[in-house]
Order: sequence, then structure tokens, then C-alpha cells
Amino acid sequence: MMKRYTFLLTSLLWLAAFCASAQEDLTLRVELKNTWDKARQDAPAVIRLADLQAGFPIRSAVVRDARQEIPSQLDDLDGDLLPDELTFVIDLPARGTRQLTVTLSAAKTQKAYPPRVFAQMLVRDTKKGKHAPVQSITVPGTTNFYNMLSCHGPMFESELVGYRIYFNEKQTIDPYGKFNKGLELEKSQFYPNDAQLAQGFGDDVLLVGNSCGVGTLKGWDGQKATHVKPIAGRTERILASGPVRTVVEVEVKGWAYQGSELSMTQRYLLYAGHRDLRIETTFARPLRNEVFCTGVQDIMGNETVAYSDHQGLAGSWGRHWPVTDTVKYAKETIGIATYIPRKYVLQEVKDADNYLYTLSAPGQTGFHHYTMFTSRKETFGYSTAEEWFAYLQEWKDELEHPVEINILP
Repeated sequence: MMKRYTFLLTSLLWLAAFCASAQEDLTLRVELKNTWDKARQDAPAVIRLADLQAGFPIRSAVVRDARQEIPSQLDDLDGDLLPDELTFVIDLPARGTRQLTVTLSAAKTQKAYPPRVFAQMLVRDTKKGKHAPVQSITVPGTTNFYNMLSCHGPMFESELVGYRIYFNEKQTIDPYGKFNKGLELEKSQFYPNDAQLAQGFGDDVLLVGNSCGVGTLKGWDGQKATHVKPIAGRTERILASGPVRTVVEVEVKGWAYQGSELSMTQRYLLYAGHRDLRIETTFARPLRNEVFCTGVQDIMGNETVAYSDHQGLAGSWGRHWPVTDTVKYAKETIGIATYIPRKYVLQEVKDADNYLYTLSAPGQTGFHHYTMFTSRKETFGYSTAEEWFAYLQEWKDELEHPVEINILP
């Protein structure tokens, strides 16, 4: 009798363990639809995990098609140590679909995919000549922390391009151009040495000055773009660093602006295989009638030509020294582009440093826009203003035809 009870108890425990395990895995069929009439390469796909109601804490995920596993990543975007989004990039045929399986699990995994992006923020110890990586830094609005950070802020890259965000009132998006595709910021730290330059490393390619650089959001005083000041405090953090996308966040609190006190958070998303940034701007309360601006720099040097479709798309192409040292460095040719969805656009304007659109979103808690650049040093990019401006129009068309993601029954 004792053996029978022992067998029964063991069986029940095994069954309970099996059921618990079964409840901590969820496999879904997902369909991705390309609504654009051209094939897409490395199309970003993002699945919000809260919408799936998995019923268990998700700690790993596997994405597969009929032939192979697709590299993906889980991102914790709110700092609660639980992932909020699953993301990956995928090729899609023109106006076509692909079906995938996504398996979510409560079990952790040590699996690592080859990185296609990179992000880092380093605090500088000038006395010892060392740097320490950090994920987040918060300072009072009156603190000048710009020179305390290597590269003056968080830096991040895809295989095609690199960026950094200035840790000061400018919050400028500054570009790093490459000769060849690949990841190199971890080694060059945005400032390659002579040996690295001889090996074909890229470099800073734009002297941004007081401009909006590459699509930086600015204030607007009715005549010119203004910096994000005065503020009560500023935080810059890295939320995700690969292998598929980087997410960098800049948060300001207590921005005294146009009669309001704003708390604003901006997320900069860069995907593998992409040169363009998606910039998501949110506010702690609905906006009233505050007006902001963004666009492209009128590149210094009096060699700039500009493009606009007068519907939210702006571009520039020009040549100038990227730094103040005009002996060691040659002039760089760069193209810039920014696209603001039409529903946010107020008017097209120009100031001394930029080609701009003003924008607003009354009653809403945020808006988004896109920006990118090319450097003529690229062996894989664009060599003339005409080529660049033609690509801008195609890029806008692609952005206006997003990938649709559906969970199948």
C-alpha cells in the first residue's frame, strides 16, 4: 500500500511540475505584412509583451521561420527588470507576408546572437585617464556634465552609422560617418587615433555648432531654434544596447518653456541595418499650444544645397570641416534628412543655422519624428546631392507604409 501511495504522490508531483512548466511557455504564430510596394530589408518588428497576456514573467524568447532562428531581443524599457517589448528585424517581399513562430519562456537563457548594433556611455576619470561604463546618469539642471563623459554623452551605432547625444542643453544628435560597414565605436570612442584612421576607421563628420545637427528637437521662439533650458534636471540613459536595436533615452524635468513647465522624455531607436533614427518624444502631461521645431542643419561652409517637399520632409547636403582643426582634418561631405509626420507640422521656417519645420501636438502627450544622415566617405552610401534627395523621398514613402504585425489564432 505504501508503495502505491508513493507512486501516486510521485506521479502527482510530476504532473504538477509538467503543468507548471507548460504554463511558463507560450508559442504564438505571428504574421508580418509589408504594406509597401517595394521589398524591405531589415524591417523592424516590435511586439508589445503586455498585449500577449502570457500569464508568467517572460525571461527569454525565440523567433523562427520555417527554416531558421531569427535574432531577437527583449527590452526592459521601464526599469522593472521585466521585458516590455520583443524586437527583431526581418526581410519582407513587396506587398508580401511572412509567418513566424514566437516562443516565450519564463526560463532564462545564455544564448547570444552576433551583435549588429552597439551602445555605450562612459564616465571619464581625467586624473587617472580611465573610463567607467554607466547605464544612466542624472544631474541637476545647473550642473555642467558635458566634459565628464567620454564622447560628451551616450554613443550608439548600427553597421552603417554612429551617433551621440550631447549631455547638455543642446542635446544635439551628432553623427559619426564610416568608410566601411561594421561596428567600431567601442574601439574608436568617436575619436579614432592615427593608427585607427590609417586602418580605415570612420570619424566625426559634422561640426554642429548651435544648430539642430541631425534632426534634434529644439524649442522655437518665433524666429530661431532654442536649446532645452532652463531645466530642473537632466537624465541620459541607455535602455538597450543590442544585438538588434539600441534604445537611448534623454529625460528633462522642469523645462520652463513658453509659459509651461514641461517634463519631457525622448527615446532614440536605431535598428540593425539602418541609418535612420526614430525619435519618440513624450511629456508628463498633455501639451497645450507649445511649439517646437526640428529639421536639418544648414551645413557650414556656404556649400549647402537643401531639399524640401513642404510636407514634413527636409534635407541638406554640404561640405565643411568636421572639427576646428583644419590642418589635420579634411573637409567632409554629408547629407542630412528629417521627416515629421504631416499631422504634427505647423509651418516650414528657416533660421541662421537650420532648415526647419515647427510642430505641435495640442491635447496629446507626445509625437515622433525620424532623422538620418549619410557621409560621402561611405563605400556603401550616396555620392551626390541628387542621389541623396531621391533617396529621401523613397525613405518617407517607406515610413508611411509601416509593417503590420498580427497574432494568428
